[in-house]
Amino acid sequence: MAPADRPGGAEDPGPIRSEPGSLLERVAVAVFGIDGQDRVCYWGPGARSLFGHEAGEVLARPAARLFPDPPAGEPDSAAHLAERGRTLGYWRVRLPARHRDGTVFDCGFRVFPVTGATGDSVVMGLASAGTELDRVKTNLAFLDALFETCPIGLVMLDEDLRYVHLNEVLADMDGVPLQDHLGRRMTDIMITSDDGAYQRMLRSVAEEGRSVVSALVGLRTPGRPDRDQVRSVSLFPLSGAGDTRRGVGGLLVDVTDREQALLDATAARQRLALLDRAATRIGTTLDLNVTARELVDAAVPDFCDGAVVELVEWMHDTEPFDPELPLHTHRIASGTTLPPPAVELVSGLEWVTYPPGSGIHRTLSAGRPLLLPVDEEFTVRTVAHQERARLLLDSGLTTIVIAPLIARGTVQGITMFGRSAARTPFTDEDLRLAGELASRAALCLDNARLYGRVQDIALTLQRALLPNALASSPYVTLAHRYRPGSRLTEVGGDWYDVIELPGDRVALVVGDVMGHGVPAAASMGRLRITAKALARRNPEPEELLAELDVCAREFGIELATCLCLRYDPHTGHARIANAGHPPPLVRLPDGTVETLGEVLGVPLGVGGVPFRSAGTDLPEGAVLALYTDGLVETRGQDIDAGLDALREELRDCSDPLEEVADRILEHRLPETATDDTVLVLARVRRAREPGRSRGP
Repeated sequence: MAPADRPGGAEDPGPIRSEPGSLLERVAVAVFGIDGQDRVCYWGPGARSLFGHEAGEVLARPAARLFPDPPAGEPDSAAHLAERGRTLGYWRVRLPARHRDGTVFDCGFRVFPVTGATGDSVVMGLASAGTELDRVKTNLAFLDALFETCPIGLVMLDEDLRYVHLNEVLADMDGVPLQDHLGRRMTDIMITSDDGAYQRMLRSVAEEGRSVVSALVGLRTPGRPDRDQVRSVSLFPLSGAGDTRRGVGGLLVDVTDREQALLDATAARQRLALLDRAATRIGTTLDLNVTARELVDAAVPDFCDGAVVELVEWMHDTEPFDPELPLHTHRIASGTTLPPPAVELVSGLEWVTYPPGSGIHRTLSAGRPLLLPVDEEFTVRTVAHQERARLLLDSGLTTIVIAPLIARGTVQGITMFGRSAARTPFTDEDLRLAGELASRAALCLDNARLYGRVQDIALTLQRALLPNALASSPYVTLAHRYRPGSRLTEVGGDWYDVIELPGDRVALVVGDVMGHGVPAAASMGRLRITAKALARRNPEPEELLAELDVCAREFGIELATCLCLRYDPHTGHARIANAGHPPPLVRLPDGTVETLGEVLGVPLGVGGVPFRSAGTDLPEGAVLALYTDGLVETRGQDIDAGLDALREELRDCSDPLEEVADRILEHRLPETATDDTVLVLARVRRAREPGRSRGP
């Protein structure tokens, strides 16, 4: 073997390299040779880096200079190293070595004899710094321990994403023996249904060097085909060493239980949020239909794909539920996000009859929500008509929760929530949530039902106390309208009357008792009846109001407004007294509209303040307009603007008064008006005096 560097300066063939991928490639190795006289005969580049000597400084010189001086009487380390290599054939040892700068460092040696072409024997030495060897040994020990004891799944894949190495933890996760992994692709073991997203993620790591940290992957494995798993996967590229190919390293953690807990916690938070939204959305009004609509809106689509609310049509409130009889319901709200025919299913029927033994009967008998599958048995038992049954089966709904609407011990009706196969099936927690929603809605519906009953009583009372037919007079043509406020508000105390008086005179009275409901309606009736009785005694208008004021205080009516106008057709004179009421308007024959508001007294029930009256002459054909504040007061608008608008409406009175009255209410009152409104229009005429003509 020819030395790499000799005094003659032969060309250096380069360092000796280990087999690609071996551990030696990861450690700097110095190669040198020692001849039979213990002199350096070969000096590689690695030796120059490790010991610091150039080739010319050590070749043909004693190898002992590479080591510290030995103790007295002992052989030097170079001679001992060479002797061991010749006699043992191979020897490894850790010895102190000396750098060119004089520092001593720990070094590992491997020596073995080599015989050249001429028969000469040379001891070849391989040396590495002890610190490098220790680092590799530590890393190897760490990796061995990591793959043996780490509770996390570990894997090494080659560039084709085949298993090269993995630990037992990952093999146990997969339910596949460790040896059966090797050589197989990772996607053959981790089977996902994500349209190749996991495969693409692996490829991006291997080909583009992109690391992935804690990606959640849902999968099944051949070893556990019936168990869905969720794993947290971290992947990173493995750089090639020398001629080795690139690959992928990975850490995998089974987080199925954790994710299930998170999913459960998330679902619980979603249910609480839905209940919170429902608490604020359901019951904003005292209207049955609105409340039912609010329940449907709160449930769809956050909780289900379709919902209906139905009220049971009982003959009497105390009627007991009989599971042997058909059940009749009125569907008052519905909604769905599913396409046809689901829309027709939930909204195409208003009155529903359920035969005995239906799912609704079972729910009402149990008194709690029930979860029922949408199948042939359910439709046969629950749906009376075959067409509706087919609609239900074709609707896409797979399960239905039926919850009773029970409040204060009374069954109000039922609500049904349906889900399609595209959604997660209803759980026991969802069943409890449906019960909570139904309980909340049932209480609100019962409040609306009770309020509606009181409202009906008040409206009936109010209409009974208002005049069915006003007094007629040949000198006054009348059109009168009473419109109650919206069903969302209680009835008020608006009233009016036309009273015949002696001498062809006529009294027009309009009033408004402050407040709402039955008390206001009752107070209104007492004042109207009292006013009619007092007016027949023919007092002056201010005297009538004074008497009404006394009666109001006796009746306990704290605040009421009233306007009294008395018209004499023989003189054309009108006298007006006002107790805090909006002033009357008069439309003159030339189209001018004026306000008759010279006098304004305090409301009835205040007491202690005298009432006054004022007079005015009305020409033939003048039209009087008496009204309550609901006609001219609108929220967000000044009352003067309302009066101006009413004046404009009165300018055109060429049509019959009935048509004028309808037009005014249509233009001035929205459908959502919240206050009762009274309008009385009176076109006055003069009485013909004997022997006098009224004109052409």
